[in-house]
Amino acid sequence: MMDRRRLLMSVAAGGALAASGAVRALAQTAPAGGVSAQFRALMDKIAQDLVLSNPETLTMLGMDRGPMAAARCKLNDRSQAKVDADKVKFVEAMKATKAIDRAQLTGVEQTYYDSLEFFGDTAMEGYAFPYGGGFFPSPYTVSQLGGAYQQIPDFLDSQHRIEAADDAEAYLSRLSDFAKGLDDERARMRAEFAAGAVPPDFVIDRTLTQMAAITGTAPADSVMSQSLARRTAEKGIAGDWAARAQAILTKEVYPAIQRQADAFTAVRPGASHDGGVWRLPDGDAYYRYGLKYYTTSSMTPDEVHQMGLEQVADISARADALLKAQGMTQGTVGQRIAALGKDPRFVYPNTDEAKDELLQALNAQMVAMQARLPEYFGRLPKSPCEIRRVPKAIEAGAPGGYYQQPALDGSRPGAYYINLRDTAEWPKWTLPTLTYHEAVPGHHFQIALQMERPDTPILMKVLGFSAYSEGWGLYAEQLADEMGVYENDPFGRIGYLQSLMFRAARLVVDSGLHHKRWSREQGIRYMVDTLGDQESSIATEVERYCVWPGQASSYKVGHTTWARLREDAKRRLGPRFDIKGFHDAGLNLGGVPLTVLERTMNAWTPA
Repeated sequence: MMDRRRLLMSVAAGGALAASGAVRALAQTAPAGGVSAQFRALMDKIAQDLVLSNPETLTMLGMDRGPMAAARCKLNDRSQAKVDADKVKFVEAMKATKAIDRAQLTGVEQTYYDSLEFFGDTAMEGYAFPYGGGFFPSPYTVSQLGGAYQQIPDFLDSQHRIEAADDAEAYLSRLSDFAKGLDDERARMRAEFAAGAVPPDFVIDRTLTQMAAITGTAPADSVMSQSLARRTAEKGIAGDWAARAQAILTKEVYPAIQRQADAFTAVRPGASHDGGVWRLPDGDAYYRYGLKYYTTSSMTPDEVHQMGLEQVADISARADALLKAQGMTQGTVGQRIAALGKDPRFVYPNTDEAKDELLQALNAQMVAMQARLPEYFGRLPKSPCEIRRVPKAIEAGAPGGYYQQPALDGSRPGAYYINLRDTAEWPKWTLPTLTYHEAVPGHHFQIALQMERPDTPILMKVLGFSAYSEGWGLYAEQLADEMGVYENDPFGRIGYLQSLMFRAARLVVDSGLHHKRWSREQGIRYMVDTLGDQESSIATEVERYCVWPGQASSYKVGHTTWARLREDAKRRLGPRFDIKGFHDAGLNLGGVPLTVLERTMNAWTPA
C-alpha cells in the first residue's frame, strides 16, 4: 500500500502558517479572465489554505526552504480547534466549487473539477459523525496505524532535512512541538471515547505495545535522538545535539506519549472485542461512507462481499492449476501455499544480515523491471525509488509494505518500505510481486508521474484516491506477469496469484467485519485458510481493516476497473489499440475517482 493516507491527513489537519506570497508564487498560474481563471484561482486558494499552509506537508513536498523555511520548525496543529477551523474553510471551498459553471471549463479542468467535487462531497459526509476527522474515514484519532506517536519519529528521521545548524535547531523545535501535538490528540481521543468510539481491545493492546516500545527505549537510543546525532555528525555540524534531543524526549515527548497510553489504559477494561464499526453510533452508515470514500464507487457492502467471494474462487482455481504443475496436489490451495511458505528453500533467516540480503534482492528486481518499462509506457518518471525497511519502532503494528512519495523539488526520492519484523512472513516467491506493486511499475511509477506532470495545479499533484492508486498497484502486478517476468519462475507466478487472491479476500473480510459482523478471529481464520499466510501477518492485516473501514476494499475494486477498461479499449480499437497509449492516457489524469477514470478512458476509445 502507499502512504497517501499521511498526505490526506496532512490536508485534513490544515496548517499553522499563514498563506504567503511565496506560496502564491508556487501556485499554478491561471489564464487571464473567465471561468477557467476563477476555478484555477479557487484551486490555488484551497492548496494554500489546506495543503501548502501545512508544515509537515511542505516538508514532504520539499517546499520548506527559502521564504517557507519557518515551516521546518513546526509540526501540524492537531488540536480540535484547528480541525473545526479547517472544516469551516473546507465547507466554504466546496460551496465556491459548486458555484463554478463546469460547462465553461476546458476538458482537463472538468477532470479537476469532478475529482475535487467527489472528494469534497464524500469528505463532508464524514462531518455527520461524532468521531473521526472527516477527511479520512477512521473513527479513531490514535490507533496502531495512526497518530503522531506512530508517524512523527519516522517523519523526522526520513523527511526532515539536515544540511546546516539551523536545520538541526528546527529539528529540536519540531521535537518539542511533538509533545504538544500528542496532548492535543489526547483531548480528541477522549472526545471520541465520550461519543462511543472506543477502539477494540486488540487495537488498544497493539497501540499500547507500540507506545511502550518508544518510551521503553532509552532516550539516547531513540531513533529521534540518534537520527539528529548521526546526521549532524555526517555534515560536520558542531553542537550538543544528541544531549538536547534526549532532554526534550525525557521531559516532554515521553511523558506526553505516556499520557496517551494512560488514556487508553483507562478505557481498556470496557473496550469491546468486536472490530467492526457497526457497533459505533450510526456505524452502518459510517461503513457505507468509508466504502464510498475509498472505492470511489456506489457499491453496497453486499456487492463488495459477493465480488470478493467470486474472485477468490476464480483466482484460487488458477493457483490450484499452478500448484499441481509443481507436484503439489494434496490439501486445499491455502494449505499448499502455507506449505510452500515454510519450505526452507524460500525463507530468509530472521537475521539482520539476511534482511540486508533480502533488500538487495528487491533492488535487483526493481532495476530489472525498470529496463522493461519503455516498451509499455511513453512517459517515465524522473524521480528514483529506494527500498527501505520499516523502522523497528513501529514494525509490530505497521502494514507489510507501503510507499512514500518523492519531494516535488527532487530533493528526496520515492521510497517503498517493507516490514521485516519476521522474514518468515516474506517467502522469496512473494517478493517480486511486492516490488512491482509498491515501486515500479506500481505506486512509485504512478505517483511520481502525477507529481511530475507539467502545467498542473499543485492541488492536483497531491490529491489522491485509493481505488485509482491501489487499483493501479494491482494492475501493475498483472502487467508484470504479462511482461513475462515469471516465464522461468513458476513459484513467482504463484506468489503473484496469491497477491491477487489476498486482495480479493480483503473484500470478503472488510465487508465481513463491518457489515456482516464477523469477529476479528473469524476474519483471521478466513484469510489464513484461504491464503496460507502466516497468522501473525494476517492478524495485523485484519486489525488494520478494523481501523480503516472500506480501505481494504479499494484495491480489488480499483484493479477490476483498470483491467476492464483496458479490455474495453482493446475491443473498441481492435488492431489500433496501443498499450503505451492506454497507460499514458490513464496515468496522465493523476489521481482521480474511478468514475472520472472510466469516463475519460471511454472518451479515449469511442465506440
